[in-house]
Amino acid sequence: MMEKQAIRVLIAKPGLDGHDRGAKFIVRSLRDAGMEVIYTGLHQRIPEIVRAAIQEDVDVVGMSILSGAYIDLTRKFSAESERQGLGERLILVGGTIPEEDVPKLKALGVDGVFGVETDIDEIIHFIREGVEKLG
Repeated sequence: MMEKQAIRVLIAKPGLDGHDRGAKFIVRSLRDAGMEVIYTGLHQRIPEIVRAAIQEDVDVVGMSILSGAYIDLTRKFSAESERQGLGERLILVGGTIPEEDVPKLKALGVDGVFGVETDIDEIIHFIREGVEKLG
């Protein structure tokens, strides 16, 4: 019987946003939930985030964006993912995101959008369900 592999998650902080307390909380919480988590650190460029996701063969890419540039950064991520051939992954965006912008992010290929007040168990459940659906 094959042992089930842990879900692999990449957490990234794109752009100039210098606040990473929330991202570090997510990293610790996902690890505590049994996931393998790679944290890229602050001020990552989109091409490097996509490259890291490919190299680490992750199931999930989560971007923590507290600046107002979440739509622009997500648009760049989507284009760069296609350019580099990232393939089917669960894409999450978290941060200070108004409800009216959620459909715009989903139109750019984001699977889940989580505000700063989201309960961590909701995120863990969303990841497990989403990865299972990806197969």
